[in-house]
Amino acid sequence: MKARKYELFARARRPRPSRAREILAWPAEVQFVFDAGTPPPAPPRIDDGDLLDAYSNAVVRAVETVGPSVLRIHPMLDDANVQGVGSGFVVAEGGVVLTNSHVVRGARRFVVVTAEGRSLTARCIGDDPDTDLALLKIDQPADLPVARLGNSKALRRGQLVIAIGAPLGFEATVTTGVVSALGRSLRGERGRLIEDLIQTDAALNPGNSGGPLVASNAEVVGVATAVIAGYPGLCFAVAANTARFVIGELLAHGQVRRASIGVVAQQAPVPPLLARSTGLAQAYAVFVAQADPGGPAARAGVRAGDLLTAAGERPLTGLDDLLRALDHACIDVPTPFTLIREGRLMTATITPRLRRKGG
Repeated sequence: MKARKYELFARARRPRPSRAREILAWPAEVQFVFDAGTPPPAPPRIDDGDLLDAYSNAVVRAVETVGPSVLRIHPMLDDANVQGVGSGFVVAEGGVVLTNSHVVRGARRFVVVTAEGRSLTARCIGDDPDTDLALLKIDQPADLPVARLGNSKALRRGQLVIAIGAPLGFEATVTTGVVSALGRSLRGERGRLIEDLIQTDAALNPGNSGGPLVASNAEVVGVATAVIAGYPGLCFAVAANTARFVIGELLAHGQVRRASIGVVAQQAPVPPLLARSTGLAQAYAVFVAQADPGGPAARAGVRAGDLLTAAGERPLTGLDDLLRALDHACIDVPTPFTLIREGRLMTATITPRLRRKGG
């Protein structure tokens, strides 16, 4: 046995014949020529001046296209000591002007000043504080160019945008920046979330409100609405797709139709023991503090103290979820609401009604 082991060791140490030379062998007279090939041409150098020219040309073209449709708006207030100014832009033939709701607040009549300096009068024909958008109609015949609304869903972070407006009363003022973020949300004046906002670092100042945010293709992609005080690089605009929907609603109905179920409610945590006993996965729901007598919820049997957990297939984890569920599509449409009462899951079929204007 020991002899066998020594024989294996000796065999392992014995050099083996190399096959690499046989496989890769070539005749000694063979000569190799390596063709490095033609090196690829160097990319053309773009001069910084050319880049600046392209940037400037894009901004200039957008401003020259949209600028003539931008107006300075002065509310005609009863108190002469109160002076307001905002911006807006023409969105439809016949002098229909889009601006911010907070620009028109407290006034019924307005003086609008065109890019050429003409002063015209206008009245408010629709106001939606929940999206901070409003429509004005110019009284006099005015052949003003119409700004084209683009598709805000096609925006990308880093994309060039141009803000045009009348900050501090100086008309046709232009600032540029980029799309910093998309899909932002801010609270409106009535507490409702204004969603799908565009964040930009294009400088917006008092008076820019209601002015257009324009892409390099001269399409309006947003409506300037808010600046975070003390942070000039944090500016927000309502997305053009939201504005398009609001314009259609205001022109057709004078308001943006939304539904109501007639409750006073607030967000409330779901106790862990209650969540386990009912099989509920969410940590929060909507607590009904009051159900209006004769309202849709009360007629469906909803009572104060109930926890609303879902509307149809949509979980309700707070008031924002409830408000999103109560859009115009569910008006007069019976909708199953899941709720918890006295530790038991129940379903109540509520038929939302049209929310009263200003409600």
